[in-house]
Amino acid sequence: MNIILLGPPGAGKGTQAKRLVEKYSIPQVSTGDMLRAALKEGTPLGLEAKKFMDAGGLVPDSVVIGLVKERIQKPDASSGYMLDGFPRTVAQAEELDGILGSLGQKIDHVVSVEVPSSELLGRLTGRRTCKACGAGFHVMFDPPNKEGVCDKCGGELYQRSDDNEVTVKSRLDTYEAQTKPLIDYYVKQDKLRPINGVGKMDDILQRIQAVLG
Repeated sequence: MNIILLGPPGAGKGTQAKRLVEKYSIPQVSTGDMLRAALKEGTPLGLEAKKFMDAGGLVPDSVVIGLVKERIQKPDASSGYMLDGFPRTVAQAEELDGILGSLGQKIDHVVSVEVPSSELLGRLTGRRTCKACGAGFHVMFDPPNKEGVCDKCGGELYQRSDDNEVTVKSRLDTYEAQTKPLIDYYVKQDKLRPINGVGKMDDILQRIQAVLG
């Protein structure tokens, strides 16, 4: 089974990805992991990607697509895989379809974990970190016993600069702008499986499993 996992920042996609990988015994294929592996192994594509990364630029689609093609042909992906963080645009999705066609493969399901923006805002702006020991808390899901104070060492809790409301809203707007056309693309292929991402993690996992069969 070949799956694409979509979801905005804060949707709990990472948690569900780990569970799905275990449940279906397929590898999670993320662009970040692929880039790190290719750099470590010193593959031609890895070295090509390094040129752009060293220059502070984005790795072009052609290189990312090549990495995906390499990765999904490895033995552990022979019975399926889950693409996480790719594709991000319609252009990448079209390239992916071309590659899969040449390999005699296809995407079976595109799981889109959907959460209202207001809920995402609360999730992403609620994180707090201890300045002293680095322990993490969340004002909604895992609050400290005393507001602003770390349970573990008594240190001061702070909100990371990239977790403030303005930055979070910008991240969500970017995701929406990039991903909406991608969602429409897979709706036309009858592959999109929208999932309600609000509730307990176990319940959300069951919803995903129900559509995957």
